[in-house]
Amino acid sequence: MARFSERTLQQSNAPTPGGATRADLAPTTDARDTTDTTDTRDTTGTTGTTGTTGTTGTPGTTGTPGTPRSAASPHARATLALTSAATAVTLMTYTAPLVTLPDTAAALHTPVSAQAWLLNGTPLGLAALLLVAGSLADDYGRRRIFLAGTLTLGITTALGALASSTWLFTLARIAQGAASAAILASSLGLLVHAFPTPRGRLYATGVWGAFVSGGIAVGPLVAGALPNWRAAYAVLGAAALLVAVLGIRPLVESRSPRGGRPDVLGALTFGLALVALIAALTLGRDGWLRPQVGLLLLASMALLAAFAQVERRSATPMIDLGLLRHRRFLASSAGGLFMGLAVIGLFSFLPAVFQQTLGLSVLDSAWLLLIWSGLSFAVALQARRLAGRVSPRHQLAVGFVLHAVGVLTMLGAIDSGSWQRLLPGLVLSGVGGGLLNAALPLLAVESVPGNRAAMGSGAQQTLRYIGSCAGVALTIAIVTSSGGGLGHGANIAMVVSTVLSLLAAGAVVGLRERG
Repeated sequence: MARFSERTLQQSNAPTPGGATRADLAPTTDARDTTDTTDTRDTTGTTGTTGTTGTTGTPGTTGTPGTPRSAASPHARATLALTSAATAVTLMTYTAPLVTLPDTAAALHTPVSAQAWLLNGTPLGLAALLLVAGSLADDYGRRRIFLAGTLTLGITTALGALASSTWLFTLARIAQGAASAAILASSLGLLVHAFPTPRGRLYATGVWGAFVSGGIAVGPLVAGALPNWRAAYAVLGAAALLVAVLGIRPLVESRSPRGGRPDVLGALTFGLALVALIAALTLGRDGWLRPQVGLLLLASMALLAAFAQVERRSATPMIDLGLLRHRRFLASSAGGLFMGLAVIGLFSFLPAVFQQTLGLSVLDSAWLLLIWSGLSFAVALQARRLAGRVSPRHQLAVGFVLHAVGVLTMLGAIDSGSWQRLLPGLVLSGVGGGLLNAALPLLAVESVPGNRAAMGSGAQQTLRYIGSCAGVALTIAIVTSSGGGLGHGANIAMVVSTVLSLLAAGAVVGLRERG
């Protein structure tokens, strides 16, 4: 597959980032679109009210490359606002359990050995279905998948508030993950269609990445400020439903159909491989050499091999394995995987450790976590200023190094009983996380051809949540199985996170293009 080129996209016959050629966007009926050709929100005609100003009929542009954001069409601004809001709610739902884990586990009578499932339900659903959601968004309409995802997220989050057992709660969280997959995979596809110029895309993906950090920051605060974890889920479910209603009219449909059927077999083998991996890491807490752990790891590897074979033979694969030959795609994939494994995995369990060792309340631990996540939000929002000075790959490397240094400064803080000792590390890691969140979405959409933007986004985010699932299970296993107590176990987990971050920094810089 040819490398993605901004210059190529600007040529008259090249695909736009939304997946259609400029000829396709002329005021004629697109033969590929049989479901929305009469819809005034569709991109195949010029009769809609999408603020089309360019001569080619491309929504959301002025026909002039490098248009400042103040001149963006109302459609483009609405798309950015809605996708950012939905992404924030998605990440708030994802992070809400971080500070309520002890209370949720007590209410559902969840043993320590099973608490990883309370945190891993949503990332499991995300990782298993992001690639499928990306393909569905490209093939059947990004607007359609986005709205379906926000509606489903609202319903399943409300159901999570009513759960009465560990497994019912976990199933609700997995369903939330599936809905979140639809939102995240379609969001960047909608954005690159609404902002087709390099400058516009840089701005839009920067804002979107900042709202990833913003959702991570606000989720624990909402959960900590409300009376209990059930109320938090009810509020977040209502927020998701509100975004779904607000998005019905402004969003413009876009698609890039490939034909064929969704890759159901690929999704099944991939999902089962991930479940086997997480189960192995969870059981590893009680002994890594147990036969059950080895068998589950072998099953996971076998299912991944089967997934690769399915993808090679599929006419419409979830992911084009040929992309693995390209440095940018490898850097994006490695960055997502290690961010989940080293960063999200560690910080997903630390708030519970703070509560149990430092005597902090749910809200206190949420405020402490806000130092990390709030800085990540602010830095991600401003990181677009690095464009032209620092490449996305080198930005990723700097982010991982800052996280590693920050985590090292937190060693021994929990055993000392002083939350103040955590502050320098939370600041450094927060800055690093902001650089990561800003660079990853931009690299994801630039690492694949424009008409596969949702697939590129889904691939990078899939690996992020695979890493998150594995990182959470591994962190809980390390912290709770240590003979020296939670503080000692947390120190070991921090060292592991540091090593993984430094490996990631070396990997994203050292990758070279393969022929």
